[in-house]
Amino acid sequence: MPITSELADSVATITIDRTERRNALNHATLDQLDAAVRRGVGDGARAIILTGAGGHFCAGADLTELEDIAFTRHLAAVLGHLAAAPITAVAAIEGSCMGLGMQLALACDVRVVADSARFAVPVAKLGLMVDHWTVRRLVRFWGEGAARQMILTAAVLDADDAWRLGFAQARGHLATAREIANSAVPLAPITQAAAKVGFEAEGKDQLASFDDLFRAAWASEDLREGRAAFRARRTPQFHGR
Repeated sequence: MPITSELADSVATITIDRTERRNALNHATLDQLDAAVRRGVGDGARAIILTGAGGHFCAGADLTELEDIAFTRHLAAVLGHLAAAPITAVAAIEGSCMGLGMQLALACDVRVVADSARFAVPVAKLGLMVDHWTVRRLVRFWGEGAARQMILTAAVLDADDAWRLGFAQARGHLATAREIANSAVPLAPITQAAAKVGFEAEGKDQLASFDDLFRAAWASEDLREGRAAFRARRTPQFHGR
């Protein structure tokens, strides 16, 4: 299977394994990736790690198959589901993180980069274009200067650039990503889910949704448990209620 998933200790580790294509994705593997994310959330995972096999994260879309507007719409839906997952998503990146691979990394909450990581959005080499969601996130997570450089000049940036510009939150490999994912597992699920909505909230409807979640967190059993644990100097046991 080109997409594998393993759930252990409430962390779903999803691995792209198309090493013959440096983990480039096509329609079928996009569906499998989306299903793995949904399955992880449905099975009770409290964090997701997204990584690639064979020394590469994802080299982009598989251009040996036709990439057209239908593919970009399919991709947008998969990226939206990953970004909106109500749990912490960590990208463990080494080797190629290009095009679609960059988009997957942008959909995650935290990025861990190995020294071998290389980043690019080489759409101008192919006459393609990424959607506005991607442009906006490139600017947010890389800074506008680097975003313009990558899209307009097809520049390839490295792990040092990712660290210096704030795209990466940690340097290391899969073990480091696991440490970060494990640190998210015991924390309050309602707080995490509400925060993820808040990070993306724009416009009246989204802000109203965030306000609803804000009030729910302040009325939750988890808040009462957190306060009781603090007073008793013990570790809280959160249940997302």
